[in-house]
Amino acid sequence: MEKYDRESNTRVYQGVPRIFVRYFCVLFALYCMFINFIANWEARIERASFVGLVILLIFLIFPARKSGGKKPNYVPWYDIVLGILGGVAYFYFVLNCTAIISHGIKLSGFEVALGVIGVLVTLEACRRSVGIPIVVVAGLFIIYTLTQKPFAVNVYNLFYTTEGVIGTPIRACSTFIVLFVIFGAFLERTGISSFFIDLANSIAGASSGGPAKVAVISSALCGMVSGSSVGNTVTTGSITIPLMKKNGYRGEFAGAVEAAASTGGQIMPPIMGAAAFLMVEYSGYEYSSIVVRAILPAALYFTGIFIMVHLEAKKMGLKGLPKDQIPHFLKLFIRSGYLLLPLAVLVYLIITRTMAMAAIIATAVAIIVSMFRKETRMNLTKFFDALENGARSTLVVAAACAVAGVIACVITTTGIGTKLISLIVGISGGQMFIAMLLTMITCIILGMGVPTTANYVIMATTCAPILIKMGMGTLAAHLFVFYFGIIADITPPVALAAYAGSAIAKSNPMKTALNASMLAIAAFIIPYIFGFNEAMLFIDTGVGEVILIIVTSFVGLFGVASGLKGWMLHRMPVWQRLVAIAGGLLLIYPGLLTDIGGLVVVGGVFVIQYLTRSRAAQPA
Repeated sequence: MEKYDRESNTRVYQGVPRIFVRYFCVLFALYCMFINFIANWEARIERASFVGLVILLIFLIFPARKSGGKKPNYVPWYDIVLGILGGVAYFYFVLNCTAIISHGIKLSGFEVALGVIGVLVTLEACRRSVGIPIVVVAGLFIIYTLTQKPFAVNVYNLFYTTEGVIGTPIRACSTFIVLFVIFGAFLERTGISSFFIDLANSIAGASSGGPAKVAVISSALCGMVSGSSVGNTVTTGSITIPLMKKNGYRGEFAGAVEAAASTGGQIMPPIMGAAAFLMVEYSGYEYSSIVVRAILPAALYFTGIFIMVHLEAKKMGLKGLPKDQIPHFLKLFIRSGYLLLPLAVLVYLIITRTMAMAAIIATAVAIIVSMFRKETRMNLTKFFDALENGARSTLVVAAACAVAGVIACVITTTGIGTKLISLIVGISGGQMFIAMLLTMITCIILGMGVPTTANYVIMATTCAPILIKMGMGTLAAHLFVFYFGIIADITPPVALAAYAGSAIAKSNPMKTALNASMLAIAAFIIPYIFGFNEAMLFIDTGVGEVILIIVTSFVGLFGVASGLKGWMLHRMPVWQRLVAIAGGLLLIYPGLLTDIGGLVVVGGVFVIQYLTRSRAAQPA
C-alpha cells in the first residue's frame, strides 16, 4: 500500500501525539455531521471551515516526502508553519465572510495575501496526499488565468467564491462524499468484506478456475464499498492472488484479475466511488437515476472479466477448489446474510430520501448490525476507529476536490472551455467517433496521475460538454469520461492497481498491467456503445427492448472474450477469433440488424466449435 497508494504514506505517531491526532480525526468526522444536519450556515462558511480543517489534518498526517514520516512523532517546523498559515487563511475567511462578500473583488492587500497563501497551501496539501500530476495541471491552469485577468480578481475567484477551491467539488465532498466514506468505514467494521469473499467462494469456488472467479465476485462487492482500486486490490488480493497461483494461474494473470475486478468496483452501483456524487452536480441527474442506468454497463464489465477467467481455466485445464474449502451457500447466508442489511437500507433510502439522510441512517444500521456477533460488536473504541478511518479517507478526496475546483474555476471564468470545444470539434471534423477517441486518450492520460474524483471534475468541465455539443446524451457523456478516468488504474504505463497486484503475485508489473487491460476490454468498448446509443443506459427504451439488450450484450461479450482468449469450446484458429470478436461487437451494439448479424456470426462460430470438438486438441 505504501508503495502504490499515496494515501497510505502517513506519519507514525505514538503515545500522546497518537491520541491527539486520533481524536482530531474523530472530531472532524463529527463536525462534518454537524454542518450537514444541525448547522445552517452560509455555504462559504461551511465549505471554508471544512477545507481549513482538512488542511490542518493533512499537514499533521502526511509528510512532505514518502520516506519522511517514519520517525515517530516527528513533524518538521515548516509543516507546522504551513498548516498554521493554511488554517489562518481559511478561518479568517470564515470569520470575515460577510464583509468579504459585501466588498467583492475590492480586496485589501492582507486579504489578497491570505488568498494567495490559501491557494498555494492547498496545492501543497494536495501534492502530499494525492500526488504531483494534478498539482501540475492546476498550476498550468492558474498560470493561464493570470494572463487573462487582473491578479486580485483571480485571487477573489479562486479563493473567496464558490467557483474556486470551495466550489462544486468541495460542496459534494463536504455534504455527500464524507458521509458515504464514513458509512463505508463503519460497514467494514461489520466484517462484510470477509462475508463477500466467503459468499463468492460458495457461488463459484467449485467451478473451473474457482479462485479467479471468487476474486472477480468478491472484488466487485468489496470494491463498491471501498472505492479505492489499489486499496481493494491489496485487501482482497492478499487472499485471492495466492489462491489463484496455487490453482495453476500464472502470476501475471492472477494479479491482473484482481486489479481489473478491484478497479471495476468504482463503477459498481450503488456507491460507485466518490465521483458518482459529483456526477449529480455536473449532469443534473438524480443519484438514484444514475445508479439504475449504470447497472447494465457495470454488469457487462464484470461479466467480461468472469467469462475470460472461465475460458482461461478451460484453456489450461484448471479445476475448482476442494469441496471441504467451500462454504455452504445457504448456511453462510443464514449465518451472515444480515450484513447486507445496511446496503439494502442505503439503496432504499437513496431512492426515497436525500443522500445525506440515506448515508447517516445506513451508518446507524451498520452499527446495529455489528452488534449481532461478538467478534464484530461495536464498542466505543471501534466506534472511534471507524470515525478516524472515515476522516482519514476523506482527506485525500477533499484535497483532490479543492484543487479540481481551482481547475473548474479557471475553465468557467476564462472561457477556455469554449475554446477547447471549438478546438476538438475542429480536429475531429465533426465526427463523433474521433471526438470520443480523443476524449478517451485524454481521460486515460490524466487518470494515470490524478485520482478518479479530480479526473472526473476536469473531464466533466472540459470534455463532457464537447461530447454533448456533438450530440451525445448528457448522462452518457458524463459516464463516458467517468469510465475512462477509472480504467487508467489498470492501463499501462502507470497502472497502479495492476502494479499492486503484481507485487502480491510476484509477477512482471508491465505484463500484469497488459493482462489487466485485456481482461477489462469491456470497459474500453461499452462507453462507445452507450455513447452512440443510450438504450444500454435504459434511456428511451421499453421493457422488451431492455430484455433484448441484456441478452444480446451478454452473448456479445462471450463472443469478444472467446476471440481474445482464443478458446470457446476448444482452441480457436485465428479466423474464428476475428469473426467471433466482430460478431460479439455487433451484438453489444443495440439495434435489431446488428443483433441479428451478431447472432448469426457468433452462433456460426459456436456451431463450428461444437462440430469439431472431438478432433480438437485437449488442454495442456
